[in-house]
Amino acid sequence: MIMPESFIDQKGIALILVLAVVAVLIAAVTELHTASQASLFEAAAIRDSVTLEQMATSAIELAMALLTKDKLDSKADSLQEDWADTEYLDGLTAQLPFEKGQVKLKIYDELAKIQINALVDFPAGRYFNGAQFKLWERFADRLLSMYETEQETDPVSIINSIKDWLDSGDDDAITGLSGAESSYYLSLDNPYPCKNGPFDHLAELSLVKGITRELLAGAGGASGLARYVTVYGAIESEDGKFTFPGKININTAELPVLAAMLPPDNEAFAQSLVDWREAKTGDQFLHDLTRTDWYKDVPGFSGIDIDSSLITTTSDVYRIVAKASMDKSNLTISTVIQREKNDKTGRWSCRVLNWEMY
Repeated sequence: MIMPESFIDQKGIALILVLAVVAVLIAAVTELHTASQASLFEAAAIRDSVTLEQMATSAIELAMALLTKDKLDSKADSLQEDWADTEYLDGLTAQLPFEKGQVKLKIYDELAKIQINALVDFPAGRYFNGAQFKLWERFADRLLSMYETEQETDPVSIINSIKDWLDSGDDDAITGLSGAESSYYLSLDNPYPCKNGPFDHLAELSLVKGITRELLAGAGGASGLARYVTVYGAIESEDGKFTFPGKININTAELPVLAAMLPPDNEAFAQSLVDWREAKTGDQFLHDLTRTDWYKDVPGFSGIDIDSSLITTTSDVYRIVAKASMDKSNLTISTVIQREKNDKTGRWSCRVLNWEMY
């Protein structure tokens, strides 16, 4: 029996409509399945992120408890102590009650670094601090020698530009032609004013004339300014304002900072200070580092004098870095804390100055 052509056409259209509906249903189911999977993955990611944050925060709290105890137990702060011992810290974090993952904890002394804000005599904030200028001159000379810059830059130009950024003057460029006040910065393609105040964050250094990205962050395996300087260290001055003492902990300072602390032409002796600090017999350190002039006990240092205004053997400002990892996920918390004593109770605790999570 031969079907009418119109009937065949209608049957074909019906089939096409059925296939179209099936295709739509399949797409909808697939989309729903994909959305469900995405929601599950998103929920799992949020769960893991929260867990990692809890892990890292727990390690930070553990580090603050350790630093508080250290303040009560020791007269000086040095790399000979538990807070600076990576193996000891690993043992502590291993005891944190988490079923999965691990936390790596590191503690750094912020006052092992050069206090950049101490370059100017706060609270007046107008003129150079003489001892700090000489320190910076030696440090900047050594740092600049590691890099090849497109334009010839001398240490004094860098120091003057930093000073002009810091000083509270009225943009009068009192440091001379090599400095830079607002007139220079406002003439740039992307203009901005000179701050005329202390640095709040190291990233501000990238705004200062003459400080390139490589000078700040380092390049070619060499570390930059950011590793050796700090914006922290402010204390209350006698008139209720603030100042930056600029004292560096000789017990924790790295080699380039130690070299800058030494008088001119004595930089090569800095390694001897590091070796003396680290000298051990078995698990016991050999040398006492409580005196600010312990460096004179080091062979060859009897005739060397470090400016006393640059030296301390104690610190209450630390950077704590906790990296939590679980499966393929990671989260890091970096915080700067300051140990403080409560005037009423006499108890020590840690106050958070900065908290970053990434």
